[in-house]
Amino acid sequence: MTAVTTAPRSPEGLGAVTGEPDLWCTYAAVRTLAWLDRTDDLAEPDLTAAYLAGRRNADGGYAWSRGMLSDAWATFYCTQALRDMGRPVTGLEATAGWLRRTWSGDAYAMLPGQGPDVWATHFSVRTAVELCGTPLHDGGRLVRWLAALQGPDGGLGWTPEDARRGNADVRACYYGVMAWRAAVRAGAAATPPWNVPALVAWLRDRQGAEGGFRFSPAAEVPCMWATYRAVGALEALGHAPRDAEACRAWTMRLRGPSGAFVRWEGYDVEDVWASFCAVGTLRALGAPLAPVADAVAARIAAFGCPQGGFTYREPRAAADALSTSAAVLKAVPGQADPGLVRWLEGCQLPNEGGVMYMPGRGSEVRCTLWALAAGAFTGDASARARIVRWLASLQNPDGGFGYWEGRGSDMVSTAAALEIVTLLGATVGEVVDAGAATAFLDSCRRPDENGLAHGNVPGATATLRAGLQAHRALRLLGRDTSGATASLLARHRVRGGGFANEGNRVPDLLSSYEAVLAADRAGLPVDTGHTAAFLARVGTPEGGTAWSPLAPGSGGPLADCLGTLLARRLDEPKAALPALALS
Repeated sequence: MTAVTTAPRSPEGLGAVTGEPDLWCTYAAVRTLAWLDRTDDLAEPDLTAAYLAGRRNADGGYAWSRGMLSDAWATFYCTQALRDMGRPVTGLEATAGWLRRTWSGDAYAMLPGQGPDVWATHFSVRTAVELCGTPLHDGGRLVRWLAALQGPDGGLGWTPEDARRGNADVRACYYGVMAWRAAVRAGAAATPPWNVPALVAWLRDRQGAEGGFRFSPAAEVPCMWATYRAVGALEALGHAPRDAEACRAWTMRLRGPSGAFVRWEGYDVEDVWASFCAVGTLRALGAPLAPVADAVAARIAAFGCPQGGFTYREPRAAADALSTSAAVLKAVPGQADPGLVRWLEGCQLPNEGGVMYMPGRGSEVRCTLWALAAGAFTGDASARARIVRWLASLQNPDGGFGYWEGRGSDMVSTAAALEIVTLLGATVGEVVDAGAATAFLDSCRRPDENGLAHGNVPGATATLRAGLQAHRALRLLGRDTSGATASLLARHRVRGGGFANEGNRVPDLLSSYEAVLAADRAGLPVDTGHTAAFLARVGTPEGGTAWSPLAPGSGGPLADCLGTLLARRLDEPKAALPALALS
């Protein structure tokens, strides 16, 4: 077992707060209140329902936030939370149709065209069965894929390839077991497809003497998230922890001053995920919920946002890593508040070496990239080494990287991972399998685009941003992509200023930022007048930046940051743009 290298404390310093709700937080809040039979306590039920329903896209899926692509995770969270609130979930036929597009032939992917993983398979199977009431594509093939998740040690991995590499995790066990259980309700074989005694033994072995569970043998400390997933998987298989009473007692010891829960022993914020996991653990153990119901419901009520939905703690204190990084990067060089950077550094918490979007959840590749670009961990060799180790462990069998551990590979995350290696001063080939990474990038290339364009995942529509991200990543891997970059930029250049992600008619901020960044990286000239014209079109009277000329008002702190950095690049040609990406 790895020695603990980070104290489980909430970040010090001052983070940037938006006061906006978050989908994962909203789902966790609503589901916890449903378990406690307290959904009538929701302060703004109509606004929260509108927040959830507003994530629905025309394709029938739901997105993490407005304007993003549909994914299985957001679709599950939105529809489940609406159902828990007793609200209608409309357009289920279209949702079922979108889910069918994520079927790989064996299991489900988070996005159409992406490789399947157990996170996505769990979300899609449960949405199809529990919400849409539709039959599975091929229950037999699905169950065989789930069976292949079991590794030689008995635990389940994120994919069959992970299982063969011995990468098991209690979260993968939970998602695999719950996907199988949902498949049984849809007519799949009722016998578990695994060596159940070996799986149960592996799960039970994750319990420590203190009573809590760890994600895997390599995890540093027990946490509430791992405990809920382990106990939930055991309960679904008809089993219990080796020492159920110790688990219950450990869970109850992790109550904070308000009576709600924290994720780790010694942590000082009673956040929404900790109470979600604690209540889920107690339910799975068959323990009474009444002793904690009032305190947890009151604490969750404090996380509600005036516009509907929830965040992870009190909205006035709910900072996040992307907004905080944006505040640092937007500031005049050398004049950023050092407390912001200190807060970012506090988002590196136990068990995962990357930076968390919000303290108390999982480490994410994009957030780690933004934090490093903002100067986090500049003089902390130990923390930087943790990031390198975490990143090396994150590479998927197909060579790419996903948003976080166990997620299927995508272009944004893969390019971000390689940029992180360079920001840390490490050699790409010593941290990642360069050949495998190159193979993944090439698998996203669209054969009808003369090798110039790429999609975000294999089989996806070619876009400017995915192509330029691929070109940047391939350059870091040693391939000269300057000519391809120049041709792709010409194809998506908008006459009136800026660049379009698809075609060459409607420019947007993310694509225009990526275009200037890619041109600089490739040593290509930048038409500053062309970019200035675009910035003039997306500038707001209040001094902010919109995501596109068609968007109403500022896009918020991330858009304002990118707009400021682009303007600074035009004024100071030597001011290199950081390799920031969101999609």
